[in-house]
Amino acid sequence: MTAFLDPFSTALAVPGVQWVFLITFLAGLVYGFAGFGAGLVFMPVAVAFVSVEVAVAAFAVSAISSAITLVPRAWGQCNKRTSLVMISTALIAVPLGLWTLRSNDLTTMRWAVLAVTAITLVALVTGWRYKTEPKPAVRVGVGLATGYVGGATGLLGPIMILFQLGSQDSVQRSRANTLVFLSVTSTLMLPVMYLMGMLGSHALALGLLLTVPYGLGGLIGQQMFDPTREALYRNVAYGIIAAAIIMGLPIYD
Repeated sequence: MTAFLDPFSTALAVPGVQWVFLITFLAGLVYGFAGFGAGLVFMPVAVAFVSVEVAVAAFAVSAISSAITLVPRAWGQCNKRTSLVMISTALIAVPLGLWTLRSNDLTTMRWAVLAVTAITLVALVTGWRYKTEPKPAVRVGVGLATGYVGGATGLLGPIMILFQLGSQDSVQRSRANTLVFLSVTSTLMLPVMYLMGMLGSHALALGLLLTVPYGLGGLIGQQMFDPTREALYRNVAYGIIAAAIIMGLPIYD
């Protein structure tokens, strides 16, 4: 019994772990009402307290809670064919992304996380959009790129978010498409991480602990969602993402 509990004790003993729990709740909250932004909120802060590799694995484990609490409703609202194509192609590129993560030093990957987050935030705030209806080949390319970046930085969202926000879908369908893609892909990354030796006891224990604040935040955020208040929700999400970037800067170490 002691051996079983040791990884959880180790996870709870991480200096600053209370901030990791708080940012996980906020990540779930943003994700629940906006359908995106969880990784953009979580990763910049989490990597200040644990390695990028542990943060990526733990966040993927915590995503199990959103697959249970948020995906069932979103599944009925999303474009199922498109979602399944993009999930499948993303998973093809995930191993290469994870290999990139493991092949680079901690500081480099922390800056990579912050850079991807900041670029995405600027694109969202400035209202960047593409203008044409994407062809199937484009969707496959977006899926592959998303899987690679997600594996390398833990940020599955940026490319998918920009792709989806530029579509002609309604707010409700756009949110559902993004939510299903991110939740299901994150969960399906777990077997790949295990086979590559990334899902250690510490990351697994931390991720299981984080399912509570992440799931709770997601449920609250889902109840707050109102398509008529899209601008307000997005602005709040942008503010939280910006704060996460500032808090996660390696200059504070």
